[in-house]
Amino acid sequence: MIAHESVWRANVAAETVSVERLPERWRKQGGRALIPRILLDEIPPGFDPLGPLNKLIWSVGLLVGHGISSCDRISIGAKSPLTGGVKESNGGGSTGLRLSRLGIRALILEGAPSDAGWRLLRLSTEGGVFEPADELAGLGVDAAAQRLRERYGPKVGIALIGPGGEMGLRAAGVQNLDKDGAASRICARGGLGAVMGSKRVKAIVIDASWGETPPLADATMFKAGRKHYTQKLQAHSQTAMYAEYGTASMTAMCNGFGALPTRNFSAGQFEHAEQISGEAMRDLLLQRGGESDTSHACMAGCVIRCSNCFGGSGGKTTVSPLEYETIGLVGSNLGIDNLDDIARLNREMNDLGLDTIEIGAALGVAAEAGLMDFGDEQRATELIGEIRQGTSLGRVLGNGAVITGQVLGIRRVPAVKGQAISAYDPRAIKGMGVTYATSPQGADHTCGNVIRADIDHLSPKGQVEVSRNAQIAMAGYDTLGACLFSGFGFASAPGALRDMINGRYGWDVGDDVLAELGRETLMLEREFNRAAGFGPADDRLPEWMTIEALPPHNTVFDVPAKELDALFDW
Repeated sequence: MIAHESVWRANVAAETVSVERLPERWRKQGGRALIPRILLDEIPPGFDPLGPLNKLIWSVGLLVGHGISSCDRISIGAKSPLTGGVKESNGGGSTGLRLSRLGIRALILEGAPSDAGWRLLRLSTEGGVFEPADELAGLGVDAAAQRLRERYGPKVGIALIGPGGEMGLRAAGVQNLDKDGAASRICARGGLGAVMGSKRVKAIVIDASWGETPPLADATMFKAGRKHYTQKLQAHSQTAMYAEYGTASMTAMCNGFGALPTRNFSAGQFEHAEQISGEAMRDLLLQRGGESDTSHACMAGCVIRCSNCFGGSGGKTTVSPLEYETIGLVGSNLGIDNLDDIARLNREMNDLGLDTIEIGAALGVAAEAGLMDFGDEQRATELIGEIRQGTSLGRVLGNGAVITGQVLGIRRVPAVKGQAISAYDPRAIKGMGVTYATSPQGADHTCGNVIRADIDHLSPKGQVEVSRNAQIAMAGYDTLGACLFSGFGFASAPGALRDMINGRYGWDVGDDVLAELGRETLMLEREFNRAAGFGPADDRLPEWMTIEALPPHNTVFDVPAKELDALFDW
């Protein structure tokens, strides 16, 4: 019998897995919110992120498991070895859905390994068991996932690390299978793959073959809310746009705003942006055919289908997906103007289990230091090869932009709280700068994206309010297990979210539930960070971004510090 709303604890020292009832204190938290709650309740914030006290948490969002479009994402979190603060990174694919079928609200990987061997954790309706996995050590993500699917069957879910996580690199993430079984959906940011590597766990295999859909307190209410939401999401103009061009559509938009990272954030427009745009990619993939797919769903039942499969010249998939953030950090940021080159670099980073934002930023810093020329894809490939080999230089790059800048003596490092800035230069989209500066997560575009806000992005006025609203909403979506783009549907379907939550759990939340969840999540994260030693000085962009004007608009980031400090005063 499935114990729904349960907590599974996997202790790597004892190699035991226990199942507990969800504490009442955690009952109305899921996804992103549950991570700081567990960390605050169970461990002292000052601990070593790669030491035995840290806990790596898979947290299932409040709406995961019910076939709601774009709402089956998984949140993974811990104290970050990259930022030193709380970190949640979420991704699509099948991990969240599979865990929900086993009744799991939270899976907690804890303790220190008793030996130097590698292991995997296998979960099923019969419980959890650790198994030896030394034969997987050193394998890239693709090869390891293939072996695991051959051994355990094609329908299992898998969360795993690549060589980057095994080496404890702070740019390492945790990869998840998509709905088609490809290990392509990475919880990339914050170095969580390094935390998993510190536990000596290569993979988690989730067999939910005999699992159950989580129960509904009021099926009629829930299904009515889901139908309303789905209809509005399908009809929204942005859904059609993302289905056609994916996130790569942002390339032309950001270039137009003068906010496209170019040659280590030295300019906001790339002269070859058209060649790496979403429009160019769509035309190329349609021409090539084969395994190329311009509109692909990473999660079962998603109607947006914003992902893609990038096929090479022969039509065979090079990488899936090729997203805007990678195009910005690995393309224009490195002066690379060829989609095939960007896709190949993307594939190499994915196979190592590394965050393309962090590594792209680190390579940009390396180029500024003279280790490669901007535009030299071959040299970029060689430097990524250094990471795979585990050389001294490779380990520097694999630990991210800040460490790379410190070692190479480069001042222009695009990062906040130790984490690289994503592909929106904050001097041209200043609300994004506010989000980067103040988010407890470090510089993260998904924590409060404001690019579509109706505001003068070049003016400092009003940016704190815009960012505040976006951060609250996004923290709420992350707590639900919902994609950023689900907001198109929820915003257009008043009452749908309320009815789905009340219908799912039998609660009595109101129309303001998203904001309530978001504010609570942010307060928990800030509480953890304060206890870990963070203060107002950490809520700032790099000084050089307040001094060095960004072409073509020649603006600096100039939102006043006192306004940044007041963002969470609500």
